[in-house]
Amino acid sequence: METLEGPELCFPQLLNDSCRKLMPPQSDAMLIHILLCFISVLTAALNLLVIISISHFRQLHSPTNLLILSLAVSDFLVGLLLMPVEILSTEVCWFLGDLMCALYYFVDFIITSSSVGNMVLISIDRFLAICDPLRYTTRVTLDRTKVCVCLCWICSVLYNSLILKDFLRHPASQNSCYGECVVVLNYITGIVDFVFTFISPITVIIVLYVRVFVVAVSQARAMRSHITAVTLQRSGKVTAKKSEMKAARTLGVVVVVFLICFCPYYSPSLVGQDIEDSSSSSPFVVWLLYFNSCLNPVIYAFFYPWFRKSIKLIFTLKILQPESCDAKLL
Repeated sequence: METLEGPELCFPQLLNDSCRKLMPPQSDAMLIHILLCFISVLTAALNLLVIISISHFRQLHSPTNLLILSLAVSDFLVGLLLMPVEILSTEVCWFLGDLMCALYYFVDFIITSSSVGNMVLISIDRFLAICDPLRYTTRVTLDRTKVCVCLCWICSVLYNSLILKDFLRHPASQNSCYGECVVVLNYITGIVDFVFTFISPITVIIVLYVRVFVVAVSQARAMRSHITAVTLQRSGKVTAKKSEMKAARTLGVVVVVFLICFCPYYSPSLVGQDIEDSSSSSPFVVWLLYFNSCLNPVIYAFFYPWFRKSIKLIFTLKILQPESCDAKLL
């Protein structure tokens, strides 16, 4: 039976100042690396397909799809940048230096915040589309949506610059030894981040989707009550049931996946502890947070038939043909 080897130094030349690492059995390390690399490639690939589809086909240039595009960009960066760096640090030691440590966490926080912000914007868009359909097209325009997306990213940069200002000035101040990359949010800062990045977004999402669910169910029941023919009554019941199930499934998937992926990360704040991010602590929690970016294109894109059609055009290289951007997908 294989056992963990003894602790090794990250930097052997620094006997007293170097961090130590526990090396897992080589077979286990190889399996973990393959799995994490697969998740990283899958995350980047799925979100890249969403980006290409919405960017290329003119018929998909709508406010809702623009929000999905923004979400896909943030999730694509998670798979392209954050996950590979996290894979490199799976052996605990950080070999990229203090500057890259500060840059990594700054980009990490920005991408995560923008992803959450995009989820909130999508929930608001769907709320307006279902609960106020008559004024939706006049209130939600492409230009206004572009402004909201830009504000989401700008606010994410400014917010995280404020949250991490001390860490960005002295990235090594919280490291206990060489070979460590740690950012610790104190209790007050952690509570602020907890409220703005988790409590507020999930509250908005839950309230809006509950409202969407209630309206969808009431509309389905109203439609069913106005159908008198027996044949039409049966089809109406099927439609109503489908509408109810679709609304319930969307609400459940969005809320449950968000909670599962984000709750473990913010659990220290729930019990009054400091939030700590590092290359050596809670790798499962970090990867669970990142894995949400792999699930987002499934939740927000694979439910749409136009995405399956666009994937077919991309893989058959029909997207390279002249005027392919005018293809009918809806």
